Amino acid sequence: MIRTLLVEDHELERLGLAIMLEQAENIELVGQAEDGIKGVKLAESLLPDVIVMDIGLPVIDGIEATKRIKAFNPEVKVLIFTSRDNADDVFEAFQSGADGYVMKDASKEQIYTAIKTVYEGAAWLDPAIAKLVLTSIKSPKTNEIEDNQSVKNNKNYGLTERELDVLALIVNGYTNVQIAQELTIASSTAKAHVHSVLQKLSAATRAKATQIALTEGLV
Repeated sequence: MIRTLLVEDHELERLGLAIMLEQAENIELVGQAEDGIKGVKLAESLLPDVIVMDIGLPVIDGIEATKRIKAFNPEVKVLIFTSRDNADDVFEAFQSGADGYVMKDASKEQIYTAIKTVYEGAAWLDPAIAKLVLTSIKSPKTNEIEDNQSVKNNKNYGLTERELDVLALIVNGYTNVQIAQELTIASSTAKAHVHSVLQKLSAATRAKATQIALTEGLV
């Protein structure tokens, strides 16, 4: 069972999501909190596997709560659950240590999949905003951002062009099998590329690789 903590300040949304999670197979809702501080305290006492975390929380927001939780328990998976769909929020969430980002209007199946994906150590980026984020990275809006992006792109961690393609697919939540299909390569080759990417990024998980890719502008 995936022991899950829900941190959401809107009572009706929290109630609705709680009911949904309680009905899900292999997911156990172990606690609920309505603000960031309570979320941090419950995360410390309950030690959940996954935390479904809103961004716009009272007392401290979901970004700060994620930072504090990851500081004492880096192994816990944090899935940001929000209605905010701009690239800046996504970048800030991953910089705080979040493992995934899902929109509140996602389907029940998508939410279940997102929880299970981050629990298994992979990153999850909601399909509704994945294109927006990647476009934002590739098309900076100001000269200052362009200069910073240029510096970041120069630091490519020794990744080859093919490995950068693989990294972009990892960011989009592709499995090894899906990467193989997308790039028309053998599954064993895809697995080897993924291993090489994680090794070069010094990333133990796909979620960490995604965090580095987004913050360093590698995709």
